[in-house]
Formats: sequence, structure tokens, C-alpha cells
Amino acid sequence: MLWKGSICLLSFIMLFFSSLISFMLGLTYMFNDLVVFIDWEVISLGSSSITMTVLLDWMSLIFMGFVMFISSMVIIYSEGYMEGDLTLSRFIILVLLFVLSMMFMIISPNLISILLGWDGLGLVSYCLVIYYQNVSSYNAGMLTVLVNRIGDVALLMSIGWMLSYGSWNYLFYINRFGLSNMKFIMIMILIAAFTKSAQIPFSSWLPAAMAAPTPVSALVHSSTLVTAGVYLLIRFSNLLLYFDLSGVLMFIGGLTTLLAGVNASLEFDLSKIIALSTLSQLGLMISVLSMGCSKLAFFHLLSHALFKALLFMCAGNIIHNMMNCQDIRSMGGLIMFMPLTSLCFFVSNLALCGMPFLAGFYSKDLILEMSLVQPLNLMGLWFFFFSTGGTVNYTVRLCYLVIFGDLKFSSVFNMGDGNWKMLGGMIPLTFMGVIGGSLLSWIIFPDPILVHLPLSLKLMPLLFCMLGFTMAFLLYTCYYLDFSTDLSYLKYTFRSVLFFPYMFSYVFKFPLIMGFYNMKVNDKGWLEDLGGQGFYKIFIKKSGELEFIQSSILKSFLLLLTMWLVVILFITMI
Repeated sequence: MLWKGSICLLSFIMLFFSSLISFMLGLTYMFNDLVVFIDWEVISLGSSSITMTVLLDWMSLIFMGFVMFISSMVIIYSEGYMEGDLTLSRFIILVLLFVLSMMFMIISPNLISILLGWDGLGLVSYCLVIYYQNVSSYNAGMLTVLVNRIGDVALLMSIGWMLSYGSWNYLFYINRFGLSNMKFIMIMILIAAFTKSAQIPFSSWLPAAMAAPTPVSALVHSSTLVTAGVYLLIRFSNLLLYFDLSGVLMFIGGLTTLLAGVNASLEFDLSKIIALSTLSQLGLMISVLSMGCSKLAFFHLLSHALFKALLFMCAGNIIHNMMNCQDIRSMGGLIMFMPLTSLCFFVSNLALCGMPFLAGFYSKDLILEMSLVQPLNLMGLWFFFFSTGGTVNYTVRLCYLVIFGDLKFSSVFNMGDGNWKMLGGMIPLTFMGVIGGSLLSWIIFPDPILVHLPLSLKLMPLLFCMLGFTMAFLLYTCYYLDFSTDLSYLKYTFRSVLFFPYMFSYVFKFPLIMGFYNMKVNDKGWLEDLGGQGFYKIFIKKSGELEFIQSSILKSFLLLLTMWLVVILFITMI
């Protein structure tokens, strides 16, 4: 336990101070308008050289600072959450590898080094999803890695397509991206980002990844795995508009946001509700990119990372105290038993809704106001505003069933805010969830942004939030509509629409079955007789014959035969 405690403490100190250094460097680079481009020649063979390219600008440095800050809080939280785990040191090392892969992806302007971090995220996420070694974890890990391989193949195809340019540093060829063959590269990068950020129709792996330990979910859903696709599209944002792909982004992102919000209102698993809220916010970021507001999407990405990590940590503490029960219908009244955790949970939910002056308000309010001044059609506005109302709806439902109301658990047991290691990771994030949005808005948008709108349009975000709150209040407090019995067909309908479970089951089922029969009939069938096993049998047979020829019995027989022939020849000559 001393070794496990020391590795947690050392990892926390390293990540926390690295995050402070990275954040301060990012501020320096932003205020002085600096960009550092580093080429490190790893190896040189004749006229060919292999170089590692690093891009340091304000965006990459600030994002790295946020990733390392959240990771340090997650590691402190993990020490309390996974107390008693015999393999805690292995878990911490996997988390550090996860963060390292994300660092590679953030600082790389080179598609090869991006792929290094991209595949590192996929591999380490698979190891973390199957950390609890059971059948459901294995199935979830396999679904995660197979869906993400689609995006990996798309990124590999874009790398192969860029061979004609002599380098994979896409920043060098921004001016040549107007060529028609570069549109194919952009579409492949778009597919890769959709799979990594779990947009429709690749949304099925994100709730399945909840099989991982809760600290991993806090890290994955806030600032690492699922945000990698959004960050990649932010880097390519000017090309998205150049090739007129904004309509695709708006439709896919808006549909993901809307359906994730509807499904979260019908779900009862606490972890899956928060995972679906992550899916909804990722779709919102993709929709913002379709309007050409890359800085605004990055702003929402950072502010969302703060309160979403806190939301998962609070959920993990609640599940920990509820004896691993995740059904929100069995919860209620936790504010009486766990006041500090309930406070952090409530603050993070308010930030998710966009409560004024919390972290989510500054980005979400600006997103909705920018959508009103952009030349969007009616469907785009519906996506933005109805998804905002849906967020308030499922958040109020979650707070009511978990924090307030009556405790509906079946047994009496002791629970409370006794684990200070877990609270030590939650309280700093609560503080950042309160002030992080204003801090980021002052940094990213130092000049005041004033959006001139009529009073009716200015009040539209507030109106839709109030509509979502009223609907949740009427459905879950006054009438208490239980979707497990009432309107249960809606739950299964929207779940099947959103997750495409049957489609992906058949997509992955038939190639795996064909591979099994190919292995059984060909690899272990007639190809074995004609191939390795056939040659093996021939060699055994011929080796036996050769051994018989070279054996002493045959030698004695030949010697005796020779002697008889000599005797017969001698007799005939006489």
C-alpha cells in the first residue's frame, strides 16, 4: 500500500504542477501572439529523415493544462474510490499512458504523430474498459475498439492520400487544400472525428464504455478520448467551411444532441444518463463548428470538461455509498446523508444547464445567441434550442430523483461524506465549475462580445430553459410519470434510434462469423493439408524413411547381402 500511495502522490504532483506550467505558458503565448513549431530529427538515413514535429500555441498549451489538471484530480479521487484494489498501481499507470496519448494528439500537426496518440487512446481505453474482468466488460471493450477502428482506418486512408505531398504536416499544405483530392482527406478526417466523438451513427460505444471504473469515465468524458475528435475538427475548422461541409456537421451534431437529450430523459442508470449528457454536449460542439465558430467550440469544450468531470466524480461517490446501485429510482434524499457530495453534484448539474454565472453559462448562452445571428434554417435553430430545453429537463429529473425526494433504497446502511480522498478531487473541480467559465471567457475573448438582438430573441434561451424545467416538474413531481411502465415503448424506440444496436450487431456479427468459418474450413482445413501441416507430415514420413535407410539394421543387411554376393561370385568363378 505504501508503493500504491506513493505512485498516486507522485503522479498527482507531476500532473498538477505540469498543468500550472502549461496553462501559464498558454497565457503567455496568447497575449504575445506566439506560435512555436519544433522539428526534432529522430533518425536520418541517407537522404531520408524521420522527424517528430511539435506545435505549441495557446490552444494546445491551455488544453494540455486542462487535461493534466483534471487528470491530477482524477488520480487523487482514484486513490479513495479504488481503495483496496490490488492492482491500483497498474490502473494509475494506464491512466498516465492515457494522458500521454492525449498529449501526443494535442501537440501534433503531423498526421503520423496524431495517429500515434489516436491509436494510443484507443488501445489504452480498451485496457481500461475491460479493467473489471467480466463478460459485460469484455463485450463493451470489444464494441468500443471495433467502432473506433472505423475512424482509425479513415485516418490511415487520409495519411496514405497525403503521400503525394511529400510530408504529413498538414499545416504546410493549408494553401493547397483547395485541390479536389484534398476533399477526400477532409471527409476521412470527418469520419474519424465522428467515430472518436461518438456522433450518430457511431454512438453505441459511448454508453457501453461505462463498464470502465468511474474515475476513467470522469477522464474520458471530460477532456480526453471523446474530445479528441472535436479537437481535430477545430484544427481543420477553416477547411470544413471551405469544402462546404457545414450542413453535414449541423445535421449530425444537432441530431445527436437532440436524441441524446431525449434518451437521457428516459434512462434510469445514473452513469448512462451522465454519459448521454456528454453525447449531447459533444453534438452541440460539432454544431457550433458548423457555424464556423471554432474558438467558441473550444471554449465550450474546456468549460464542459470542468463540470463533467465533477459530475462523474459525484456519481461515483453516490454509487460507492449506495452499495454499487446505479438505478436512480432507488435513490432520493441524499442531501440528508451526503450534503457535501450533493452540493457538488447540484453545482455541476446547474453548470450543465447553463445557470447564470456558472461555468456552462458563458459558453452556452453565447452559442445560442450566435445561432440567432447566423444564417441558419429552422431545423438548425430547433436543434439548438430544443436540445437546451432537453438538457434542463433531464437534469431537473436527475436532481429530483437523486438529491431530493424520499430515499427509496431497500435496506438501512451507513453512508456519508467520509472519504476525504474522493472529496479532495471533487472540491477543486467544484471551485473551477463556479469560476472557470468567467475565467475562460476573459482569456479566450478578451474583447467584449456584444450580440445585438431584439428582446424576444434575447429571452429565447431563458424561455426554453423554463419550458424544460416546467416539463420536468410536471412529469416527475406532480404526476410522476414512470417510463418503466408508462410509455415504455418510447424508451425502447429512442434507444434503438440513437444507439443503432441492431445495425452494429449485424455489421460486426457477419464479418466475425465469416472469419470464424474461414479459419475453421481454410486455415484449419485443406490449407493445413496443403500448407504447414501437409509439409510437416511429408517431412515426418521422409525423415522416417531416411532414418530407416541410415539405421544399423539396414547397414547389417546390406553388408550381409554384399558378403553373399561376393561368395556367390567367387564360387561361380571357380
